[in-house]
Amino acid sequence: MKILVSGATGPTGQLIVKYAIEQKHQVVALVRSVSRAHGLVGAQLVEGDARDEAVLNHAMTGCDAVISALGTSMSPFREVTLLSTATKALVNVMTRQGVQRLVCITGMGAGDSRGHGGFFFDHLFQPLMLGQVYKDKDRQERIISASALDWVIIRPSVLNDKPATGNVRALTDLSDFHGGAISRADVARFAVQQLTPAKWIHQSPLITG
Repeated sequence: MKILVSGATGPTGQLIVKYAIEQKHQVVALVRSVSRAHGLVGAQLVEGDARDEAVLNHAMTGCDAVISALGTSMSPFREVTLLSTATKALVNVMTRQGVQRLVCITGMGAGDSRGHGGFFFDHLFQPLMLGQVYKDKDRQERIISASALDWVIIRPSVLNDKPATGNVRALTDLSDFHGGAISRADVARFAVQQLTPAKWIHQSPLITG
């Protein structure tokens, strides 16, 4: 399968590219700067802005699916629009090109997973440090869920850089969940695994270790 990875130079994006190539996928990595694309060995690099439909149209040519691992820095006060703007452009181009499968990584606390991160995350970290980011994640998720694509939204719990364990719980019933952590490597593997099976289509599982 030929896939486009957006956000490929981020810490999770790099692992997605690596694991996808290990699984014999052909990977196109959309990067803001080729000079910063260290470690994306084996991927075809396309340089450009993820919000630019012309860039996306070029990068997506011949692709069968897309994984979006776009992220943005903490912004307590300044409005964030990168995620929703880039996602709107991505959905437009996928629709025009007939690319159906979209796997998008957002985060615990987005949408109806808000309030399940534990006391510190829910009452301090998310509202004080990530308030503007999560407003944009919510907009991003609404754009995806309103589309006609075969989408899966992945909401990881708190990320760490530990090795992959292969022990991933995917939850949609969060009534008994109140915080957790997961390695970026496990998130990357789970994201790539969603390229073909239909189990989580049109769902937004929270994943944790």
